[in-house]
Amino acid sequence: MSMQMMDDDVRPARIAYQGAPGAFSHEACLDLRPWDIPVAFETFDGAIAAVLSGDCDLALIPLENSTVGTVEPAATLVREAGLVALSEAWRPIRHALLALPGARLSDIKTAESHPIALQQCTENLKALNIETVTVFDTAGAARDVAQSGDFTRAAIAPARAAEVYNLQILRNDLQDFSDNRTRFVLLSARNA
Repeated sequence: MSMQMMDDDVRPARIAYQGAPGAFSHEACLDLRPWDIPVAFETFDGAIAAVLSGDCDLALIPLENSTVGTVEPAATLVREAGLVALSEAWRPIRHALLALPGARLSDIKTAESHPIALQQCTENLKALNIETVTVFDTAGAARDVAQSGDFTRAAIAPARAAEVYNLQILRNDLQDFSDNRTRFVLLSARNA
């Protein structure tokens, strides 16, 4: 993704992303546009609507993953909204298995995450004999596990989410393929 340095006279852009703080899209905002302000939305619809309404200047949306293909419904929503792609970047996606401090891998019965994240970890989860629970967001799953007090629950999320929600990492690199990457696209309601 081409990054332009922010002029002193220009205010930081508000970048809409889908997910809770600590999600892969939040990470991508922080890493790719550190001078801008990431703004969390629960759904892709919400993030795109924020750009269309002018509440946010840009949206950073994942559209494709090297392991599972197109990220639906994000791709459909972007096409229907008529947003303009300003730039894109492929980013490595490394999943971590997160649990409450003190939990052991042998305690974990279920792992929850976004359906695409679960798809990217299918074989490793089968090998660990962990059932999956689909939720709408990787970092939201981490937040829910942190609030649950349940040592049998885990989340599949970025390692950064462990810091955000005070969880421990039971296993890094849970994705089935080491070259797992996602294409994020920076979008605007108009040409900038």
